[in-house]
Amino acid sequence: MSTPTTQPSTDPSSDAVPDAATGTTSDTTSPGTAVPATSAAAAEVQARTSDLRVRALDPLPAPRDVLAEMPLGTRRGDLVATSRREVRDVLTGEDDRLLAIVGPCSVHDPAAALEYAGRLSTVARELADDLVVVMRVYFEKPRTTVGWKGLINDPHLDGSHDVHHGLRLARQVLLGVLDAGVPAACEFLEPTSPQYIADAVTWGAIGARNAESQVHRQLASGLSMPVGFKNATDGDVQIAVDGCITAASEHTFFGMDAEGRAAAVETAGNPDCHVILRGGRGGPNYHAPDVAAALGVARTSGLGGAVETGVIVDASHGNSGKDHVRQAEVVREIAARLAGGEQGITGLMLESFLEAGAQKPGPLDTLTYGKSVTDKCMDWNTTEELLSVLAKSVRERRAA
Repeated sequence: MSTPTTQPSTDPSSDAVPDAATGTTSDTTSPGTAVPATSAAAAEVQARTSDLRVRALDPLPAPRDVLAEMPLGTRRGDLVATSRREVRDVLTGEDDRLLAIVGPCSVHDPAAALEYAGRLSTVARELADDLVVVMRVYFEKPRTTVGWKGLINDPHLDGSHDVHHGLRLARQVLLGVLDAGVPAACEFLEPTSPQYIADAVTWGAIGARNAESQVHRQLASGLSMPVGFKNATDGDVQIAVDGCITAASEHTFFGMDAEGRAAAVETAGNPDCHVILRGGRGGPNYHAPDVAAALGVARTSGLGGAVETGVIVDASHGNSGKDHVRQAEVVREIAARLAGGEQGITGLMLESFLEAGAQKPGPLDTLTYGKSVTDKCMDWNTTEELLSVLAKSVRERRAA
């Protein structure tokens, strides 16, 4: 028996709605009927309802292709795997060294970043008995409102947003840092960018603006390295602890596979998440009572492991008012407490570059070499001194 059909309407004002799955049009005036959609009508509806504020869609290379162009390789892979294990052991208290995550607020000049990595490599080897040193190699910058979003988003610092170049340049920098013998730390902002760089990263961070984000908590649940959650910008530590709890769980969410295709991602959960104290609107939170209070909150999580063993203190941001001179004083204060036997601090974060201070972003040939274009950083000489001070404090803590 044949089934009656209704001819598709060519009237743009009709109630016909295209069905993307079947290529037919359901006429809302005739329930239960479905007819082939005319391409003109479908295009007209799309033009009125879709991507009204999108200027362009520029397809990116598949992660697999970028990784094939610039493979990690055995030697670099060994460094990543070994350093992840060392970081995990420090965070859980199995290793009594201190984790030092140190480097520029953001990478804008690959040459300066790699020069910094070379210098840091020498110091890291000298202090390896007391510190596990990881270089801060940040390519993505969350902004409070607007501004330069980092090397991946705008590698030429001119608003051209050459993301194709930025992705490859970021991976090139990471491989160069590893070639210098230094493990790398990154903050993860875009939920698909880890597919291009995460295999080369030893430690990851979820920033204060994203610690409460379900998208970033789910992302952390599938990352292969330890991940720190910062307290919120208002100073709330519970948000960071909740982030650790969420990331320790299994999740299924929208993501991308190695071929660049949309995919449902299923994760096993990340047991190596932990809290970072970065201060907040109410002031710093690196003092001993603040650390004790944060651990009190963390130890209600029931997770054990890194989250309940200790916290990482970010000596910059709200803990120093983004003042690089004050940041050095904060590091010295914490070192004195560690030397006195204080427990509960498993690592420090330092913002440091070749030159002190900061400058406004712009094309490289207009900038001072080795100076930050985002937050103010301590210079190299100060950094080298402070790392030695921290190493000494670890030795004294052992003897306390």
